[in-house]
Amino acid sequence: MTGLSSEPELSEVKLHVVILAAGQGKRMHSSLPKVLHPLAGKSLLGHVLDCARTLSPHQITVVHGHGSELVKSKFQDQTINWVLQSPPQGTGDAVRQVFKQRPTPSDSEIMLVLYGDVPLLQKETLQGLIHNTKQGALALLTQTVNDPTGYGRIVRDSSQRICAIVEEKDADPQQRTIKEVNTGILCAPSDQLSQWVSRLSNDNKQSEYYLTDIVRLAQEEKMNIRSSSPLHEWEAQGVNDQLQLSQLERHWQKYLAKKLQTQGVAIADPERIDIRGELHTHKDVRIDIGCIFEGTVTLQEGVHIGPYCVIKESEIGYGSNIKAYSHIEQAKIGADNQIGPYARIRPNTQTDSHVHIGNFVEIKNSAIGQNSKANHLTYVGDSKVGKEVNIGAGTITCNYDGVNKHQTIIGDGAFIGSNSQLVAPVTIGEGATIAAGTTLVTDAPAHQLTLSRAPQRSIAAWRRPTKKIK
Repeated sequence: MTGLSSEPELSEVKLHVVILAAGQGKRMHSSLPKVLHPLAGKSLLGHVLDCARTLSPHQITVVHGHGSELVKSKFQDQTINWVLQSPPQGTGDAVRQVFKQRPTPSDSEIMLVLYGDVPLLQKETLQGLIHNTKQGALALLTQTVNDPTGYGRIVRDSSQRICAIVEEKDADPQQRTIKEVNTGILCAPSDQLSQWVSRLSNDNKQSEYYLTDIVRLAQEEKMNIRSSSPLHEWEAQGVNDQLQLSQLERHWQKYLAKKLQTQGVAIADPERIDIRGELHTHKDVRIDIGCIFEGTVTLQEGVHIGPYCVIKESEIGYGSNIKAYSHIEQAKIGADNQIGPYARIRPNTQTDSHVHIGNFVEIKNSAIGQNSKANHLTYVGDSKVGKEVNIGAGTITCNYDGVNKHQTIIGDGAFIGSNSQLVAPVTIGEGATIAAGTTLVTDAPAHQLTLSRAPQRSIAAWRRPTKKIK
């Protein structure tokens, strides 16, 4: 690997990022285009696009092919230049299609070529490539691996200068022993890259136009060729099948877990955590095994997440304890709450401090006041619950009439007896008591006992049925 030059960088250089995403991905055995398969909650192509934008390019072009309309539809809200490659004839042909759309690139532009199925490249790694190209070089991302099977080999001369990249199918036995491989990621001045791809030949065993053949053309023109390596060994790994996808998923999850641990988060087992979005944490957070975090999740100081919880697009307040197997989605949990185990908190739920939501309790689109409790077997939907409210086991807010949703309002200090049905719209006054087994269909006054029960009877002569003898 060559060092970075001390020559001054070119001024006013524009970066054009090209992402090759036309492949079908037959080895995925899926009707979904390969670049749309998810990794850590985001499509492979989505990862590449997000990384590309961190480099502040003046343009991003995606070369698409298989499943093109579906691929484009997933990113229709983003500013992307789309170029169709049909039929697919190799990576060199893919880049050539870009230049057919823009035949005279600016001499101040450089082009970074990425792949839609290589999702985890980091900004710092790509900045090294860009820096080398700004110095006037063809910049290649190479990597030394223990098993180079399937990769193009980096061939160097006696002075260790790169002189060629040989694809495995075209390599001789000696070349196949080389362990430095081509990742396919490269950066070059756009005007020169345009000339090189126009001169490519498909005279090889695959009858394809290899982008890697530009190395030979650059060498013929005496252009400086520089290489650099990724910061992490897994960065440049591509996805060709479901096995590789799962392996890369674990590499990424362990990387994210390690970052959290260095920030002070106690993770029971870094091998058993899944972050499918952004997880923001504060001091003294503990995360048990098997937890999944989706979208943007914030865990405030002192939060404890029990085993096998799923938390999506939510904020968990200071000191709260989310117990095992609880599911929380699009909710804001207040400070010092006790949630679960086996609780389900659905979208648009907000709890105040010191709230208890127990096992097999479901809350949806509701606000729960300070020090209120629903400890077991309860459904609270479309409700506003005041402070110091106790909701007994088996209580249901009957919020849906088959067409519309209606609200239940429970005042401060109310006590809801077990097995009550609160038929919305209904209001329970402050300090009211609803007797167990009540079906409440009209408002309950404050500080009174409200009940609805049929008179209890005992039938002395009744006998339990017996089986008939055949």
